Amino acid sequence: MNIDNIYEDLQPLVTAGSLKRRESLKNLVYTRMGGEADVLAAPVTYEEIQSISAYAHDHQIPLTILGNGSNVIIRDGGIRGIVLQTSDLSGMGIRGGLLYAQCGAKIIDVSGYALEQELTGLEFACGIPGTVGGALYMNAGAYGGEVKDVLHSALVIDQNGQLLTLHSDQLQWGYRSSIFASGQYIVLEARFKLLPGDPAAIKASMDELTYLRESKQPLEYPSCGSVFKRPPGRFAGQLIQESGLQGTRIGGAEVSRKHAGFIINADNATASDYIGLIQHVRTAVKHKFDVELETEVEIIGEEL
Repeated sequence: MNIDNIYEDLQPLVTAGSLKRRESLKNLVYTRMGGEADVLAAPVTYEEIQSISAYAHDHQIPLTILGNGSNVIIRDGGIRGIVLQTSDLSGMGIRGGLLYAQCGAKIIDVSGYALEQELTGLEFACGIPGTVGGALYMNAGAYGGEVKDVLHSALVIDQNGQLLTLHSDQLQWGYRSSIFASGQYIVLEARFKLLPGDPAAIKASMDELTYLRESKQPLEYPSCGSVFKRPPGRFAGQLIQESGLQGTRIGGAEVSRKHAGFIINADNATASDYIGLIQHVRTAVKHKFDVELETEVEIIGEEL
């Protein structure tokens, strides 16, 4: 797999300036760590995503989708093949009675747009920093709401670059999971079925949820958000706190003293620091409570 050849082959398929090679991914993810992408593509149309996907499939080149990196750790060795970053696809609007949003739109912005349109149902997403594509990928949720509760359908492409519409009941929803984790499809657009609501009540709910998030989460530090899924009948943060792990550090990574469910980049942490601390936390909680913590964050890429 020759990086320069891939770069040259993709040039005619994308908008000028939207392609880079051997590009650091550190500043594209919330943890502010990670290695390089062999080739980084930032498409500005659905057709460009189709072309890149078809090229990668035909040439058996790994293709990784990256939104705004709020729930991902990229290992220090970076990512081989093509990284497709969707942040330039951020449009949204109303069509056919549904609120649609492109894959690179931040779900927090979509929640704000729903408020502007006096539509209720997406209030829970007002503090979730991920993109629409990422939100569908992991069935993002907070404060009792989940994407599956309000999604009508999604426009996707399959591995051959063909356009399809998948309805919500086809998406194999689970807790922080969906059919998109299988890698069969790339999300291009989500269509949400929302209800008319009182804008004052919608805003009051969003203000309350924003206050709860800002008061309880260590937003002043780089992190990947909540690291672990909620164990059945328990809370990951509480188990970590009761294991005496708050403030524990490996390198520059630290278990937050503000919220034990978060691991922060306190001082130029590497991905190895971060992943090592995740494993240390899992081992300690297993030893004390006999509970296996499952990561919510996606860990991708190669070791150095």
